[in-house]
Amino acid sequence: MSHNGARPAGAGAKEGNMRSDTIQTSKGDVVITFLGHATLMMTFGGKVIHVDPVSAEADYSEMPDADLILITHGHFDHLDLKAVGLLTKVSTKVVGNAEVASQVEGTIAMKNGETQTVDGLAIEAVPAYNILHVSEPGKPFHPRGVGNGYIVVFGDTRVYIAGDTENTPEMKQLKNIDIAFLPMNLPYTMTPEMVADAAKTFLPKILYPYHFGETDTSKLTTLLKDEKGIEVRIRDMK
Repeated sequence: MSHNGARPAGAGAKEGNMRSDTIQTSKGDVVITFLGHATLMMTFGGKVIHVDPVSAEADYSEMPDADLILITHGHFDHLDLKAVGLLTKVSTKVVGNAEVASQVEGTIAMKNGETQTVDGLAIEAVPAYNILHVSEPGKPFHPRGVGNGYIVVFGDTRVYIAGDTENTPEMKQLKNIDIAFLPMNLPYTMTPEMVADAAKTFLPKILYPYHFGETDTSKLTTLLKDEKGIEVRIRDMK
């Protein structure tokens, strides 16, 4: 599966209403749990990583505490202070952008293009922004230089969680991405055509559309049907 030779495990597991996929890496399995919308949970090497935890997607009083919380930007469907509070223990690290850091004390604020190692994991902040989609002329839904996507390295496996973005030049320049989460809800992020355009350029081995709202995911599957090197996996991530 990885560019270094690891392969994905078989069918995903389902615990209660939570669907999980297990991916083999050079340093053990990473288990990805699909909570909904842009909200994910990952476990790796005994660590629990929550991504954009939002109370509408899970009962965080019943979820395992976070060793690491990744927050892409400050919009309400990505930054939920109640969920962050429920997941935080003394040792929890929070990674976010400047607007997250202004609301969550102790956040490790990462700028676009920055790389840090946090709790033993290499994390790169990738620019996340709109080019075409605007709320009004001159006002993109997600301005350049604000939001982050994140590449997180688990062993030899590189996982890209794009945040709210379009198919930017920076995304198209990514290399050796094993797993990609690309947003597809309109009008705020990408059309299926934009996702396919990006995927055909940086060639993730596994592609999960996420944060897709009412967008028809079958369009993406059709657009990428001839890309034998990309496995499109559809999970319930409205």
